[in-house]
Amino acid sequence: MPAFSWTALDDTGRTRKGVQEGDSARLVRQALREQGLTPLAVEQTTDQVAAYDRKGGLGRIRGRIGAGELALITRQLATLVQAGLPIETALGSVARQSEKAASRNLIHAARSRVMEGHTLAAALSEYPRVFPELYRATVAAGEESGHLDAVLERLADYTEAREALRRKIQLALFYPGLLTLMAVVVVMGLLTYVVPQVTQVFEHLGQELPELTQALLALSGFLRDYGLWLLGGLATGALAFRRALRHTSVKRRWHHLLLRLPLAGRLIRGVNTARFARTLGILASAGVPILEAMRIAASVMDNVPMREAVEEATLRVREGVGIATALADSKLFPPMTVQLIASGEQSGRLRPMLERAAAQQEGELSAIIATALGLFEPVLILLMGGVVLVIVLAILLPIFELNQLVK
Repeated sequence: MPAFSWTALDDTGRTRKGVQEGDSARLVRQALREQGLTPLAVEQTTDQVAAYDRKGGLGRIRGRIGAGELALITRQLATLVQAGLPIETALGSVARQSEKAASRNLIHAARSRVMEGHTLAAALSEYPRVFPELYRATVAAGEESGHLDAVLERLADYTEAREALRRKIQLALFYPGLLTLMAVVVVMGLLTYVVPQVTQVFEHLGQELPELTQALLALSGFLRDYGLWLLGGLATGALAFRRALRHTSVKRRWHHLLLRLPLAGRLIRGVNTARFARTLGILASAGVPILEAMRIAASVMDNVPMREAVEEATLRVREGVGIATALADSKLFPPMTVQLIASGEQSGRLRPMLERAAAQQEGELSAIIATALGLFEPVLILLMGGVVLVIVLAILLPIFELNQLVK
């Protein structure tokens, strides 16, 4: 039975919105009138969600479905399916519990497809912008094996763990970014306003200023005269660089450079390795063929050289080479991860070893981030102190020279 999103007026003239199932829009309007509502618009949600998939937005439906919302939907669906509810009933319950109209419409549309006789994976495949290939392939494997409840449980764990890691990285970068921004604003304010106001007193006296003060005044004048041009140039350069990254060759060279950086390289390597191991582990446990699992796991990696290394390793595995050996030859993956995968292949326990490798990389990432944050704050304070010291010296040196002249 299709689902329809509706907009209607109640007895007080207030606009109300919702989603209701019905055989046709006419029957939905009739049901609304029986409830004392005056229907203004009734549209099938399947069409609107399809517009989301084509345009990347929900069109007339406001809001977006983020990674956190997808993780919540997956957990609710897994819980209900494990409780023995049919998939269409579970989808209806999840839709009713959702607080966002976008999520409700999407789930109702998927439920309509399931009730028409399609599999859940086929229903989700109509909305690839919302449900990634990993998600759809895992659900399909669970339906084929008859263990959809267990597969959804693992998928819920995966989506929640990935969302938690994303939030941890965002929160870790928020404070240093805010601190750096405030430091730049303070220094710019000192250079463009405070320093000229103080040093112009000595210029009126005809006193020759020290070289440090002259250099600081020159920098201050440059920022006042060309600061906006400099800011515009930086913004233009950032946009041009972003457009250049759309070319695979440029993006590959840039990502190679990032991997060579001492701290950033370890973080990027760890994030992509953990993502690869988690994805491959959940797909392998769901019964997806290993070559297909490696192809999908490569697609979720952001770093181009590492993604291409997995794609090349997939070809070698097809020829009979072990996964660990193929990954080790690229020299882009941490040795510990390669050793855990090799141990899993030899013992026949690849999935647990993949999960252990992912957990090990995530733990190492947390340690690196904590260490970096612990060092960043005192380094930034020292740097700011040095900049302020230079500015204060530039202001005080003319005063000292003036005192010498008075004596």
